[in-house]
Amino acid sequence: MMIATLERLEILNKAESLGKMIVQSAAAEYYRSCWQRLKNDRVAQQLIKQFIAIKERYEEVQRFGKYHPDYQTVMKEIREIKRKLDFHDSIAAFKKAENELQELLDEVSVLIGRAVSEQVKVPTGNPYFTALSSCSGGCGTGGSCGCRS
Repeated sequence: MMIATLERLEILNKAESLGKMIVQSAAAEYYRSCWQRLKNDRVAQQLIKQFIAIKERYEEVQRFGKYHPDYQTVMKEIREIKRKLDFHDSIAAFKKAENELQELLDEVSVLIGRAVSEQVKVPTGNPYFTALSSCSGGCGTGGSCGCRS
């Protein structure tokens, strides 16, 4: 019993070291710099606030669908603000950085899972990893891998 505990501690220490390496990686640094830039971009923050407000209206309209009197207006507004969000420099850079960091985390998860067994389910949230015994919806959700535990 004592050996298993020491082994577990060693594994957890190595996992912590791996986490520190990821935090110090170029992908993580780029993510943090993009986050800071986004946080300090007043135009981007205003766009995000506008999007949240219209999203609330959108959800209300969706309850009634095309029969809601504001359906066409809200649908047009949500498309317009979404387009502005997607093309705003600091928002686009942040999304790109976020995706790059997520890819790194997914790759590390898959490598660790494969080191244990090809059959280990690894929740990645990335459909490109589904062929690698990963669980795109997260284990326990009954995702595309079919696991429920």
